[in-house]
Amino acid sequence: MTIKEIVCDILEIEEDEVTEVSLFKEDHNADSLRAIEILAALEKEFKVVINQSELPRMVNLKGVYGVVSESAGW
Repeated sequence: MTIKEIVCDILEIEEDEVTEVSLFKEDHNADSLRAIEILAALEKEFKVVINQSELPRMVNLKGVYGVVSESAGW
């Protein structure tokens, strides 16, 4: 799965509903539990460890891409 697919699956939205900068909480009604679900799914899929202190950066796809790429060393 791609990062976008994981995020959309957890937020229960279609891929064309989310943009790189649309905000999960404000634009897609995500709560903090969904954010933690996203973090855990990304860790599992990409075999990385993401510190929960990164959650404030993970407000949209752009932020998630940055956190995952840093954690994975891409």
